[in-house]
Amino acid sequence: MSRQTEPGGAAAGIGASLRLDPGHLPTRYTAPDRGADTGQRAIDLHADRVVIRRTASGARMKLQLPVRIYRGVVVRIAEDGRPGPDRVEIVLVHADPALDVPLYSSLDADDVVAVWQRWGSALALPLLITGEDGAVREAFPRMGAVLVGQPGPRRRRRSALKSRRPQAMMRRKPGGPISGQSIHREREIIARN
Repeated sequence: MSRQTEPGGAAAGIGASLRLDPGHLPTRYTAPDRGADTGQRAIDLHADRVVIRRTASGARMKLQLPVRIYRGVVVRIAEDGRPGPDRVEIVLVHADPALDVPLYSSLDADDVVAVWQRWGSALALPLLITGEDGAVREAFPRMGAVLVGQPGPRRRRRSALKSRRPQAMMRRKPGGPISGQSIHREREIIARN
């Protein structure tokens, strides 16, 4: 098994499975690139930036991009045109498809949702899905960085529990009757000038 930090170790070919761990950043690996001379590009993935190295037309390039400019982490079915079972991919999506960064690729789709959510949390980016029309959209409605969901049920005000003792009073020991207890009479002390 190759180490995740070695160049070319994790995803050397198109048919290879890519399984990076979001808990072990930074990492370096290679991914397929149709525009590169060698058909590969080296990717350095950090929690706050992505460094892409490739050679195109004999010129070496190095792109250093902050993670915040990416649209999000998308889960989708790979369209490689090969017969057989579908491959599931998790990709860091950019507005320019040439700058997309693959994070996970496998034929086994058992744990893809957990991996997808871990990548979204590790990179602090929204979770995206690809619709049937090919458009990328957010999986869950959000308002800024806050997920929007259904409000919880309201507390019932007319219930049998409405007139019970408050929780703080339940912890206190209730007092007993005062009949039969001795009362100590003392002289009243009055302060005078």
